[in-house]
Amino acid sequence: MTDPTTRRTVRLTVAQALVTYLSRQHSVADGERRRLIPAALGIFGHGNVAGLGQALDQFSDELPFVQGRNEQALVHIATAYAKASTRHATLAVTASIGPGALNMVTGAGLATVNRLPVLLLPGDTYATRHQGPVLQQLQHPVEADTSVNDAFRPVSRFFDRITRPEQLLTSLPAAMRALTDVDTGAVVVSLPQDIQSHAYDYPVEFFAERDWPIRRPAADADEVAAVARMLAEAQKPLIIAGGGVVYSGATEELEALADAAGIPVAETFAGKGAVQRRAWWQLGGIGLEGTPAVNTLAREADFVLTVGSRLTDFSTASHSVFQNPDVRFAAVNVNVHDVSRLGATGIVADAKRALAALTEAVRANGTTTSPAWQDKARALHETWWAQRAAALDPDTPFDVSALPDDSDVVGDTDAVLTQGQLIGLLQEHAQDGDTIIAAAGGPPGDLQKVWDATEGRFAHLEFGFSCMGYELPAAIGVRFANPDPAKRVVSLLGDGTFLMAPTELVTAAQEKLPITVVIPENHGYQVIHRLQMLRNGREFGNEFRYREGGLQLAEAGGDTKPARLEGDYLKVDLVLTATGLGARAIRATTADEVRAALADTRDHAGPVVLVVPVVPHADLPGAGVWWDVAPAEVSDQESVAQLRGEYEEGLASQRWYG
Repeated sequence: MTDPTTRRTVRLTVAQALVTYLSRQHSVADGERRRLIPAALGIFGHGNVAGLGQALDQFSDELPFVQGRNEQALVHIATAYAKASTRHATLAVTASIGPGALNMVTGAGLATVNRLPVLLLPGDTYATRHQGPVLQQLQHPVEADTSVNDAFRPVSRFFDRITRPEQLLTSLPAAMRALTDVDTGAVVVSLPQDIQSHAYDYPVEFFAERDWPIRRPAADADEVAAVARMLAEAQKPLIIAGGGVVYSGATEELEALADAAGIPVAETFAGKGAVQRRAWWQLGGIGLEGTPAVNTLAREADFVLTVGSRLTDFSTASHSVFQNPDVRFAAVNVNVHDVSRLGATGIVADAKRALAALTEAVRANGTTTSPAWQDKARALHETWWAQRAAALDPDTPFDVSALPDDSDVVGDTDAVLTQGQLIGLLQEHAQDGDTIIAAAGGPPGDLQKVWDATEGRFAHLEFGFSCMGYELPAAIGVRFANPDPAKRVVSLLGDGTFLMAPTELVTAAQEKLPITVVIPENHGYQVIHRLQMLRNGREFGNEFRYREGGLQLAEAGGDTKPARLEGDYLKVDLVLTATGLGARAIRATTADEVRAALADTRDHAGPVVLVVPVVPHADLPGAGVWWDVAPAEVSDQESVAQLRGEYEEGLASQRWYG
């Protein structure tokens, strides 16, 4: 028996112990061992500078520190790093108390919704309470132990508040388990500012290097057999590949199953690029921003196999896209809740292992689809591919007459390209190993519909949370994960998103990171403008326009009518803004100017911003599906009443799959 009096200890503060512990954790997956948390990011304030700030300074050689500009953006960096690392590593993020901590809540929600690991270390108010109330402390009238950090609880996979130094001994291993779990998300360890500086005699062995395996749950043979029977009975099967295929590294297994059984494959936003090999069965996006070819097949499919997806309403067109009365569903997922969506028969397992087992069963059964189903998939895809090529062609002038009847915007801009044509230029420039990123607004939907993410042209689409402001910091996270400057990292974001959160350009400049930000300047939140026109019938508050005469606030019941935002487009110099934040910024208007700018900046050792004016209201061809966004049921506006009637007709296509 070990004599406790001889047990070796080391005296460290809570913050010093935390940093030391994090620097010695590793993940192990498929025989590869790597640092689980190789760096920390943060902004210091009075809630963390004396504790974590001191520890990160003392141990900076073991855990490098990256200085940021906005706490939410720093969480996005860590999340994108985790996604680009296929969930095998992440970064830690620290913030001060109060608003600094709360700024991280949105990032935590994004990480948890997307099942991506991130470690958040917000400062918290004094545990001793001798000083209260202190600066930035929330005083709850009946819950004296509540702080703003409790807002993390519903958006986190794991939450703990450290009120005594020895609690680290159990809290940190639990946090690491959550970070490396198959059902991961945001992990929050809340650190009262006084406790961070308290010292404790920690066991030396607590700081020994430790490996955390990322498990691959095996597929149950009976579950595989059940799904294999369903496949054998199907006449018109369809596979939907989600993010789980990418995270599991199951691309080859998915391609093998599609090849063996002759099954068309569609992709969700997170699953974009799950298929890397070009083949007739590789069809692209499904749902609201999918291709009309895929959605036509989905309507007819009598069997749908989903792999690694939650099947959000975008993918299912609000449960309206699968119209075959006999359609049945099966799913592969590590999450027992996600695997049963749409009443699916489930295989609760790792995608790589489950697909391999399913392919073996399919080959043993001799299962294959009919030539008629394969020919239909080919014909539909060829038709769509021709439409796609025309929409992306940057060298054919855009036909202004194709704009909506109420649109007179072309004369108000210097745009000659559409957003689709700009994407065509980016596609033309993309090389093996390049990554394109998008997250909110029009860009992710357009990329889901038309981007060719095969043969190493990776697409990093965050659309589980559709979080504006993710795109630019995500480029930093992807670059940290993929430092090879020969592989270009491009973030495609609208001018609305850029104006919301441009400040991490400073971080990219500070770290000399080669990232490229491409801004299609269309003068507003145009994807919501499009939805507004479809559901309300007229524009209000989505385009960036001046208010003529200025805003005059009138008393209720007065005769004065406030001027609306109906003047000229705002004159905002995005190039000057980006230049002032440390980027090399270029404005390019024509196709040749865009080509030249992309070519000239590919090797630039720092952030690049390319601003390209694009024609507002010029959209890619539609996906041909319905979406459940309800117009007002009662309105004195004639257009709204008409659109409500059309919406109610669409409700008839919505189904419940039991």
